[in-house]
Amino acid sequence: MPHAHSHDDAHHAHAHSHGPAMPHPAQAAPWSILRMTVSARLAAAFAVSVGLWAVVLVAMR
Repeated sequence: MPHAHSHDDAHHAHAHSHGPAMPHPAQAAPWSILRMTVSARLAAAFAVSVGLWAVVLVAMR
């Protein structure tokens, strides 16, 4: 069964607004764990831990 389209690399090109040697411009992050206080990091880690334990306990049920 022959293909109706070619497999050249021309259709893989995508348009960028910067040159190939220039990196993408930096984008502002809506939040960063590095900017959180230690207590906020601990609270987030505790919340994630509680959520994961809830998954484990529901799976064992």
